[in-house]
Amino acid sequence: MPSKTTHTASLNWIYTKLVLCSLFWGGTFIAGRMTAGSMPHMTIAFGRFFVASIILLIVANRLEGGLPRLTRQQFFSTLALGLTGISIYNIFFLAALERMPAGKTALLVAMSPILTGISVSIILKERLGIYRWTGLILAFIGVITIVTKGDVLHETSSVIHAFGWGEFFMMTAVVSWVAYTLISRFALRGLSPIAATTYSSLFGATVLGVGAAFEFPQLTTEMVTWKNAGAILYLGSFGSALAFIWFSEGVKRIGPARTVVFTNLVPVFGVLLGYLVLAEPILISMVVGGAIVITGVAVTNQAKK
Repeated sequence: MPSKTTHTASLNWIYTKLVLCSLFWGGTFIAGRMTAGSMPHMTIAFGRFFVASIILLIVANRLEGGLPRLTRQQFFSTLALGLTGISIYNIFFLAALERMPAGKTALLVAMSPILTGISVSIILKERLGIYRWTGLILAFIGVITIVTKGDVLHETSSVIHAFGWGEFFMMTAVVSWVAYTLISRFALRGLSPIAATTYSSLFGATVLGVGAAFEFPQLTTEMVTWKNAGAILYLGSFGSALAFIWFSEGVKRIGPARTVVFTNLVPVFGVLLGYLVLAEPILISMVVGGAIVITGVAVTNQAKK
């Protein structure tokens, strides 16, 4: 039986990986901004997960001797992962970005951990307790403080009163990510995070490839630049392959509710990277919001299971 010190060190390593996941996903906003204006969106999404699938296949072969043969249940669960968290999420996320500002999109993304907590309580019958709920709510408050630049009441009210197709598409994307998080709990039974992530990436890339095929006539040689290629490589490697494996490890080890709360750190890192890479300003509301998010994440994961 592992010692308490070994157990604590193992948990700390999981927490470190989940923080790095948020850092990598924060970086995807920067890479996305660099490519979104110069390439068709579905093509970018397909390129991202095509690259991720190649990397994951190499990793699975090197570290696990290849992919295992799936049982019927594993086939459908990993297919569901590919449809929800990869293909459906990206399709509706991109559709939402075409119809609404990025700030409102981020505000709705912040609903993901709260909805996951509710789903875990109802569907998985997992009691979260007062401390975890407090942490989830704190993290949510911190995120909306960041994305609304401190004008929480006005911006939140505008989203509610102006609920249109963009908001509907973004909420569909959020629900698909919640579904991905919950399904991961079942898909990881009998499968390693690497195997589950590889299969789901292959399924998701296949669906996105169909959408990208319709955009093929729009592609030009001017779109093939080192900047776009580098951004897609980043999206596929750090923003997808590595981050999705570590996120799956978190779900398997500490459960969906405690894992998904780390995604509230994504806007924090997005703001920081925007400042470092794109010279975007940092407001006092972003600093305050970031501190609240970090407190919420800490409270959620300090709560006893």
